Amino acid sequence: MPVKGLIVRQRSLVILTSVLTTGALTLTACGSRDDSGDKGGDSGSGTTLTIGVDAPLSGENSTTGLGIQYGAQIAVDDANKNNWVPGVKFKLKALDDKAQPATGQSNATSIVGDKTAVGAVGPLNSGVAQTMQQVFASANMVQISPANTNPELTQGKNWQTDKKRPYKTYFRTATTDELQGSFAAGYAYNGLKKKKAFVVDDKQTYGAGLAKIFAEQYKKMGGKVVATDHVNTGDKDFGSLATKIKNSGADLLYYGGQYDESALITKQLKDTGVKIPLFGGDGMFASTYIEAAGKASEGDLATAIGVPADTLPAAKQFIQTYKDKGYKGDYGAYGAYAYDATTAIIKAVKAAADANGGKVPTDINDLRSKVVDGVQKSDFE
Repeated sequence: MPVKGLIVRQRSLVILTSVLTTGALTLTACGSRDDSGDKGGDSGSGTTLTIGVDAPLSGENSTTGLGIQYGAQIAVDDANKNNWVPGVKFKLKALDDKAQPATGQSNATSIVGDKTAVGAVGPLNSGVAQTMQQVFASANMVQISPANTNPELTQGKNWQTDKKRPYKTYFRTATTDELQGSFAAGYAYNGLKKKKAFVVDDKQTYGAGLAKIFAEQYKKMGGKVVATDHVNTGDKDFGSLATKIKNSGADLLYYGGQYDESALITKQLKDTGVKIPLFGGDGMFASTYIEAAGKASEGDLATAIGVPADTLPAAKQFIQTYKDKGYKGDYGAYGAYAYDATTAIIKAVKAAADANGGKVPTDINDLRSKVVDGVQKSDFE
């Protein structure tokens, strides 16, 4: 899909850089609370269909996870209010994976076991997605993540040399770290004119993968990676790391991971007197980062996986609804993309009904298969 870089300066303490997807929404696929209800059936009798949502809804990453849940909820509410699929009522089944791969896999099993479920939105974390993909593929159920950026998920383990799509049921409305990491490296070296980077990651699928891509591309451009290090998710004390960075002579810290740790890292680093910027990926693209780091976040940077919703005229109603409802979490990072992912599933259900004389197919397995095909053909603003 066409991608270009965009620098966005917001009225906040963080300068944000974005990877911008232009044109109509393209669902990137290949290399390129109630479990009861009707079991499919005649739409004329009033069919209830479920869309699962999996994200961290508590604990670490919950700010962005809740944005995914409520972005999807607004899409479901819009579909029901405007009767997008005549005779069909959609409901959301939101499950908390706590950013844990094993929990995500269990949640995926729960969703596919619901005989009213036609698709799933999520998860947030790429490492969680890796444990879920096979579950959804086995049930031939569509899964669309608004947040996953690890290239392997849609391009296979050998994506750098031989792109091969692992699962036909998995899609994303986010770009990949191949683009995000490369864009960040280019902006750091050519835009910020930073020549010596200290690279840190959180050892997770997303963070480690993004940091690796950044480092590789940064060095190709002529930048020097003076040192690398790793932290654990949940860590609070980064004093030793701050000392290493201070002694390294780096003029930029690049971090692959989430806002929970990076907000503490930048604060503790600045407390040592080192005023270099911390630059990270979309895992830092959250208001919570600014709130947690305070003044220390001034001058830090993050890349986002698409156009910030606040800049899109088409997102004004979505944002207003989110605020009016008083929903928790942050819609800015992935909420709008969760809305689009959910809408894609609903549109695919409508396409299946339209092709069946206006009635939703009665067999849930047949419907799930048709939804996968319908999402594959999705192309909408």
